[in-house]
Amino acid sequence: MPQRRQIAPGAYLSVLEADKFCRQRVSIHFIWPAVRERATAEALLGLVMERGYAGCPDMTELSKKLARLYGAALSVDGSVSGGNRVLTVSVTGIQDRFALSGEALSDEYCAIAFGTAFEPVMAGGVIDPQFVEIERTQLREQLESEINDKRTYCIRQARRRFFGDAPAGVERWGYLGEVDGVTAQDVTRAFENMVRTAQIEVMCTGVDEAAAERALRAALARAGQRAPLAMAAPAAMPCAGTRQYDEAMDAVQGKLCLLFTAGEVLHGARLSAMRVAGALLGGTATSRLFQNVREKMSLCYYCSAGYTASTGMLCVDSGVEHANCEAAQQAILAELDKLCTGPIEPRELDETKRALKNALISVGDSLQAAENWYLGCLLRGADETPAQVIEEVQAVTADDVRSVLGAFRLSVAYRITKGGDGA
Repeated sequence: MPQRRQIAPGAYLSVLEADKFCRQRVSIHFIWPAVRERATAEALLGLVMERGYAGCPDMTELSKKLARLYGAALSVDGSVSGGNRVLTVSVTGIQDRFALSGEALSDEYCAIAFGTAFEPVMAGGVIDPQFVEIERTQLREQLESEINDKRTYCIRQARRRFFGDAPAGVERWGYLGEVDGVTAQDVTRAFENMVRTAQIEVMCTGVDEAAAERALRAALARAGQRAPLAMAAPAAMPCAGTRQYDEAMDAVQGKLCLLFTAGEVLHGARLSAMRVAGALLGGTATSRLFQNVREKMSLCYYCSAGYTASTGMLCVDSGVEHANCEAAQQAILAELDKLCTGPIEPRELDETKRALKNALISVGDSLQAAENWYLGCLLRGADETPAQVIEEVQAVTADDVRSVLGAFRLSVAYRITKGGDGA
């Protein structure tokens, strides 16, 4: 686990090992409870922040500056994890020891990252309205184009029915009907709320720890009085009756998304059992859904399953011929039932565990993957390394798989077919 220290109330600094890498990375993660009313302004905020900061307010000049720093990269990314909104500012570049002229690259990278995170470009007391206008157009086009990717659209439509008004259902990219009404003042208020109320997690991988701490303390001093809010704990939707929605669409390929809940989120060894169960069901090329529903029964083009630890949701999505939609749904449910009640071959279980072990080992193969792992642990209140999870996965039995998977109930079925009812 990384070394994690509290620098100020609600602000932490973690140092991850990076000895085997030639690159370094500093990331500032803002984490605060998701609220429907601010979602669109917060989505715009992340886009606007990437255009520049007070110390380098021109996007072209910022790109040149990063290029001069041995091709460093800046990214600003917003997401929703359970009931939390997360905004991440990251700068990645080569480590100080590889600088040709001995430049203090950690200081340079921290200046860019913390400048971007805490000092947006202002004009007339608000975040630059020109930036907001440009990104408002981009966001509108992005939301309007959602329907063009039918697989993503189907999953999102299913999620909207699954979560309803729950915090976990707040849209990552906001709401199309609100985009044109979001002003620079709204985006500025969203920024001020984030800085004031978010838990701040700074993660350094290969970056000089002292440089990152100096930059964090200076940024907090400029930010003024803060009142950090507690992160929303992982929460699952309750089990209820199945709701099915068919949307009529003249698409070449039909889509099917099934969302399940067990009414609780899983932790520790039970989460590891669910990792194995999800992979057995539809997480690998040897899974039940791939081998049976796709290969043997030829009922779909693809069929995969995944479990979200922050919401306790099991998702199965598939691409189907329109005429096979109902048959594919019934076949998926039948495979789930067989996995819950029938035999699980030792070879099948071992192959799945090996695939999971390889995936867990690869967490340490990139700076971002390692950072994402530990951020995920923080968000769900866990304290585990990939090596510890490998041990838990190896100990999972067939009975463990049946136990965790058997608690799931189908909550929402969303289908895109030519014969849908338009729900």
